[in-house]
Amino acid sequence: MKKHIIILFLFMGTIGYSQNWKTNFEEAKIEANKENKNILLVFSGSDWCAPCMKLENVVWKSDAFQAEAAKSWVIYKADFPKKKANQLSADLSERNNKLAEKYNKNGSFPLVVLLDKTGKIIGMTGFKNVSAVDYIALIHSFEK
Repeated sequence: MKKHIIILFLFMGTIGYSQNWKTNFEEAKIEANKENKNILLVFSGSDWCAPCMKLENVVWKSDAFQAEAAKSWVIYKADFPKKKANQLSADLSERNNKLAEKYNKNGSFPLVVLLDKTGKIIGMTGFKNVSAVDYIALIHSFEK
């Protein structure tokens, strides 16, 4: 019985941390159009960029961000890991590189870009050492 309860809590914990990060940008644009939402595009170096990791832990994994993202944005993370063990598929790497050519020409990490549903830039920012709530407010400030 204890094992079942432990497994149930572990399962519930993974549901709580699951986020709806898209892995296909074209599908993200279709969803954004369908739901009339903006797209939050995040350029991250998940295994080498310290500010990226801090954003992940403080903002992206927060309950506040997860709730706000679900109602306000379609979210896409273009990751650029360096460690061999974390490499993405060749197809996904190529798609992320194309996004970087268009939206992150300077190679900034992290770079957070808010796009309208057609892919036009509304605003962009980088790492800010603020709470998740303050970071969410910063993203929303671009929409005004």
